Amino acid sequence: MKRLLYILVFFAAVACAPAQKVARYSLKVEQEYPHDTLSYTQGLFFDGDRLYESAGQYGESRLMIVDLESGQAVRQTPLDKKYFAEGSCVIDSDVYMLTWLEGVCLKFDKETLEPNGQFVNKRQGWGLTTDGSILIMSDGSAQLYFVSPKTFTVVRSVTVRLGGKSVNYLNELEWIDGKIWANVYTKDDIMIIDPATGVVEGVIDCRGLLPKDLRSERTDVLNGIACHPDSGDIFLTGKYWPRMYKVSLVEKK
Repeated sequence: MKRLLYILVFFAAVACAPAQKVARYSLKVEQEYPHDTLSYTQGLFFDGDRLYESAGQYGESRLMIVDLESGQAVRQTPLDKKYFAEGSCVIDSDVYMLTWLEGVCLKFDKETLEPNGQFVNKRQGWGLTTDGSILIMSDGSAQLYFVSPKTFTVVRSVTVRLGGKSVNYLNELEWIDGKIWANVYTKDDIMIIDPATGVVEGVIDCRGLLPKDLRSERTDVLNGIACHPDSGDIFLTGKYWPRMYKVSLVEKK
């Protein structure tokens, strides 16, 4: 009887506990740069001052080192047409790149972009980032997977929740100041996620980032988050977008 009473008291306390406040942000554009409209952006990240981008679509997929000022690739490796490139990141001397439905994670030398290995991936490949030692992957669900870069085995996973509800379609990922930023596919929202619990601590409203007069029939969704490791500057773009933006956050009151 006492045990039942303790259980009832516990759940009553949980039910009455105040919901965690979620910070809400809009964007301020600090600077804009050209972006290659042939790039169906999937992954975006810096390694030092060097900007990398992975672009998708069958027959168009490639890994690039990009000149920020011109938006053009200074080095690139096209993928075999059987691959649809997805998210990417760097650990030590290697770039890791997911493929969408092909069941592999490809590995490249970060200097030459030459392929140097691959792993079996039993899930769909969507977004990929790292805290510097472990890979963090999304598969289009509400799950984030923490994966060994040596064996590509899942060490643990968390379910991402906003206000207690699962957040599906997690896509492009970036590790920023100990948090995971995740673009939600087809939405103009970026989630700021606690990697330990999966709880969404902040939501960034990116609506209107790319003006209507810069959009065409080919322009696709927001996708591409990169943080410069030294300056902390944050860059956003999208699939086939003509611009990349350096942005800062403005907290909504």
